[in-house]
Amino acid sequence: MQFTIETRKLTSAKGETLSTVVEATDPDSALSEFVRKSASELVSFSTPARGRESIATVKKNDSVYLVRVYEA
Repeated sequence: MQFTIETRKLTSAKGETLSTVVEATDPDSALSEFVRKSASELVSFSTPARGRESIATVKKNDSVYLVRVYEA
């Protein structure tokens, strides 16, 4: 299954969003794979009802990112 992961730097005035597609069995695994590949640190993760997007915050270096995970 493919998941789209969108990231947006929380401290950025531009609000630029980047998208990545990750192969995984579920949103948790997709986010774990994204964090591993991007050498980031997971700060928080929320999984809502089935069929809705998951939301996380991820820290990389001195920046914090809002991350959305949903089926591609």
